[in-house]
Amino acid sequence: MTALPAKAAPRRAPAVPAWVWALPPVAVLGVFFLYPLALVVDESLAPGAYADVFASESFRSALTTTVWLAVAATAGCLVLGFALALVIAFVPFPGGKAVAKFIDVFLSFPSFLITLALLFIYGTVGMANGVWTDVTGAAEGPFHFLTTPWGVLLAEITYFTPFVMRPLLAAFSQLDTAQLEVASSLGARPLRIVRQVILPEALPALAAGGSLVLVMCLNEFGIVLFTGAKDVTTLPMLVYSKAILESDYAAACVVAVVNIAISVGLYGLYRVVSKRAGA
Repeated sequence: MTALPAKAAPRRAPAVPAWVWALPPVAVLGVFFLYPLALVVDESLAPGAYADVFASESFRSALTTTVWLAVAATAGCLVLGFALALVIAFVPFPGGKAVAKFIDVFLSFPSFLITLALLFIYGTVGMANGVWTDVTGAAEGPFHFLTTPWGVLLAEITYFTPFVMRPLLAAFSQLDTAQLEVASSLGARPLRIVRQVILPEALPALAAGGSLVLVMCLNEFGIVLFTGAKDVTTLPMLVYSKAILESDYAAACVVAVVNIAISVGLYGLYRVVSKRAGA
């Protein structure tokens, strides 16, 4: 008997190169992000635009205001966030778990909502001034700080503190409670336990949360706008003023490029810190 010829193996479809699959997301990124960014950079390269902006007092003032507000708000968020996270994580009280879950919900709130709530409380016609005028009979209340840099600072600390608390609560949940029990049994006071046991474990989370808050504060626009602080001009507000109010698009693009450069640099720092923190 003659042997039957062996069946030929079915042909496999040629594999699609990996770069083909990368084309759609790269195209979307290029059209909706890189191209507008390139237009902003190109507009900023108008002759003399950078020199004029860097020489202007409004730019230097906005840069200084942006930096000090961001640094001060970050410091406030770190201190307040650490204290609140300690209470939630280590002080048992009714509703503690609900409060921890609310922190996650709070992160989804828009910044203007928090500012609006502060206006209802401390605004010119807010609750605090209303109570004051009702009790004292005065024509107006004493609370007018929301339209000052201190009001912007309060609003930013209020809004961004949960962004520090979230990584801290995650870090505290992984802390070995046996260390706390041993330290307590050896007679260590609560403050010493916090300083020598809890704080070293929390430093990576504090660094990651603080870096993120710093980046977001540098780019915050809604809080400054909704507080109505006319004398507070940050870099995002200066971009708005130059582009919308003055129609000086070259200057607006220069300020935007500076703001982007600072933000990207700090975001790179945040990624490094987060990677080392395991976030």
